[in-house]
Amino acid sequence: MNRGFRRVVEEPYRINERITAPRVRVVGENIKVDVYPIQVAIKIAQEAGLDLVEISPTADPPVCKVVDYSKFKYEQKKKQKEIKANAQKTVVKEIRFGPNTDDHDFNFKVKHAINFLDDGAKVKSYVHFAGRSIIFKERGEILLLKFAQALEDHGKVEQLPHLEGKRMFMMIAPKGKK
Repeated sequence: MNRGFRRVVEEPYRINERITAPRVRVVGENIKVDVYPIQVAIKIAQEAGLDLVEISPTADPPVCKVVDYSKFKYEQKKKQKEIKANAQKTVVKEIRFGPNTDDHDFNFKVKHAINFLDDGAKVKSYVHFAGRSIIFKERGEILLLKFAQALEDHGKVEQLPHLEGKRMFMMIAPKGKK
């Protein structure tokens, strides 16, 4: 049901007549960079068949660029997408122990943790206390600290062992690249 309302899309940049500053610094291709009154700046852009886009409104005077606005918006969107793609995503791998984990199993899990850390992932290791094994809290803490010591060449402890319910957690982050 349309009641005659139109959605107004707020543009991130002010263009042409929407620019409120009385004087602006104009930049762009084949344009003499200088400070102009707003009407002169708009006229320069119109003569070039382009738009006047306010790219830095907080500068004194504001900086405006003579450019095709749709092309400018496309380039900005492309840049944002590129920045987002290059942002690092943190991967957390979990390694589970029991309070009575044997040496062979321990060494096997250390090798896996080394691979995870070398790939740049964080390792969340925990000891799960099932049933009455919660009475061996110290054994679990010793196990996690031994685990951290075995990984000290590949990662640094981000969070020391702490108990949450029936699990004792410890976080290890990869060391920075040398």
